[in-house]
Amino acid sequence: MHTLRAQFNWTQYKQLLDISDKDKREYYELEAANNCWTARQMQRQINSMLYERMLLSSDKESVLAMARKEKLPETPQEIVKDPMVLEFLGLEKKVHYYESDLETELINHLQEFILELGNGFTFVARQKRILIEDDEFFIDLVFYNRLARRFVIFELKTGEVTHQDLGQLQMYVNYYDRVEKLPDENPTIGILLCTAKNDTLVKMTLPADNNTIVASKYQLYLPTEQQLIAEVEKVKKEWEDAR
Repeated sequence: MHTLRAQFNWTQYKQLLDISDKDKREYYELEAANNCWTARQMQRQINSMLYERMLLSSDKESVLAMARKEKLPETPQEIVKDPMVLEFLGLEKKVHYYESDLETELINHLQEFILELGNGFTFVARQKRILIEDDEFFIDLVFYNRLARRFVIFELKTGEVTHQDLGQLQMYVNYYDRVEKLPDENPTIGILLCTAKNDTLVKMTLPADNNTIVASKYQLYLPTEQQLIAEVEKVKKEWEDAR
């Protein structure tokens, strides 16, 4: 009896027992304990296939090592989920909606958004004003990840990513690295959150050794198992082609 986690209730144990894969079950058990998930939050993470989405960007050993607190996130890929699932916003599936609507709903659902982002995130600013000589710019959202010890900047796009979007985000990252970041902190990460992205365009726009800019798709509904399988196969093919 003493091996049971006191912070879990019966509903959470039932949710864990329903997971047949040993590694997957251990991941959700560790993450639920580390982040004090409620039963509802745990079910949401299982339904959104958090474990499978993490495996799209990291190998199984790294994912479990971070859950066991044996390893801290070191790269953007270990921090950023692609895709991000934002079904909790309740936005309608319209052909067009304003980026300000998306930003407002993310702030209104900040607790759920941080849950989706993952471990160590704290909110810093919305529409952060920066001044470069006589030109002013506004960064959509700024977070800080205390585990990775770095700022994480979000730019929101309700369409497909363009090379201009990536260039603007790179400027924001450079500004934070040169003006805001302390000497002992790690380089800033920039995340372009968009509804669609051309992976080849992203790779060709950014330097070959890029390790600070990430384009991540978001969707306003929970993914199906078939969608996740298709995404895994796509990533595997990209890895094989790159060899």
